[in-house]
Amino acid sequence: MPKILIIDDERSIRSTLKEILEYENYTVDEAPDGEVGLDQLRKNKYDVVLCDIKMPKMDGLEVLQRARILVPDVPFIMISAHGTIDTAVDATKKGAYDFLQKPPDLNRLLVTVRNALDKANLVTETKVLKKKISKNYEMVGSSPALEKVRRAVDKVAQTDARVLITGPNGAGKEMVARQLHEKSNRSEGPMVEVNCAAIPSELIESELFGHEKGSFTSAVKQRIGKFEQANGGTLFLDEIGDMSLSAQAKVLRALQENKITRVGGEKEISVDVRVVAATNKDLLREIEERNFREDLYHRLGVILIHVPPLNERREDIPDLVQKFLADIARDYGSKPKRITPAALAFLQQLDWRGNIRELRNVVERLIIMSDEEISEEDARSFARPAVS
Repeated sequence: MPKILIIDDERSIRSTLKEILEYENYTVDEAPDGEVGLDQLRKNKYDVVLCDIKMPKMDGLEVLQRARILVPDVPFIMISAHGTIDTAVDATKKGAYDFLQKPPDLNRLLVTVRNALDKANLVTETKVLKKKISKNYEMVGSSPALEKVRRAVDKVAQTDARVLITGPNGAGKEMVARQLHEKSNRSEGPMVEVNCAAIPSELIESELFGHEKGSFTSAVKQRIGKFEQANGGTLFLDEIGDMSLSAQAKVLRALQENKITRVGGEKEISVDVRVVAATNKDLLREIEERNFREDLYHRLGVILIHVPPLNERREDIPDLVQKFLADIARDYGSKPKRITPAALAFLQQLDWRGNIRELRNVVERLIIMSDEEISEEDARSFARPAVS
C-alpha cells in the first residue's frame, strides 16, 4: 500500500488531506513543519510527499532542496494558498513533481498523486533494469590482461575523453563500452549503439545524423539520428573501421564542433555526446590504404583500450563458464548445471578463435547435450563437434 507524507503547518489542511487519501486506501503520515518532515523522511520510506510552501522555521522549497539529497527519487507535490506561476516554476526547477493551489481540487489532487506514484514506480523499475543490464555487461575474469583493461576503464570513465576500443570480434569490446558508460557521469543518460558494419553506406549518414522529410525518395517523415538520440549520454560507434569516408568526414565535423545537420536540412543542431568507438581492424593500416581518415583516428583515439583475445587470458575461462552456466539456466528457467574441473581444464586448452562469443555458444551446447553434470567426456564430445 503506498505511503504518503503530508508536511503542512495547518492542522485542518493536514486532516482534510489525510482523510481524503486514507479513503483512497493510502497510508498517510503527518508533519507540522519542515524539520519534522525531514526527520520523518530520514526514518521512514515514503512513495509521495505533499508539502506546503509557506511554513514557519523552514519553507517548503528549502525542505524540497534538502529532501532531494536525502530521497532523490521520492516525488514532491508542492501546495500553497499563495501560488503564482513564478512559484510553480521555481518549485519545478528545484525538483518538484507538480504544484497545487489551496484548497486543492479533489480530482486534481488524486490524479496528481496517482501520476506521481506511477512515475516513482517507473524510476524504481528503470533502476532495477539498469542493474540487470549492467550485470549482463560486466567484465568477468581476473587475469592480468583483463585487470589492465579494468584499470583503464576506471581511470577514463569519469572523464568525457573519447575512447577507441580495439580487439578481435567477440572479445568483449561492447562490454568495455558499457562499463565506460555505466561508470561515467552520463550514466543516467542514454547509451546509443550504432553498428557501422551492419548499415549500408548510403544509409549511415541518415542513421547517424537523421534526415528531414523529403530529403530523399524514402524519407516520408523526419527522422532523429543517433547523435541526437544520444544527447546527454554516450554514442557507441561499433566497427567504426567499416564506416564510409563520406560519413567519416561528417562524424569528424560533429566531433570538432559538437553540432550536426540532418540529411536534407540546413539547421545546425547542438549535441552533447561522448563518443566511444570500437573496431577489430588495424586502423593505422587502414589509414595507409586510404580507407580511414587519419584526423578522425586522432579525434577518436584520445584514449586507446585494447581488449585481448580469449587465447591470451585463458585463466578467465573458468569464471566465464560459471557465469554462462548461471545466465543460460536463468534464461531456460532451469537449475544451473555443474561442470567438472577436468572439463574446465579441457576447455582452457582449446583454441578460441571466436573468443567469448564462441565460448558462450559452446557452454550452451554443453548444457543442452549433457546430463546433470558436464564431464570432460562431454566437453571432448560436444565442444568441437565438427572435429573427429
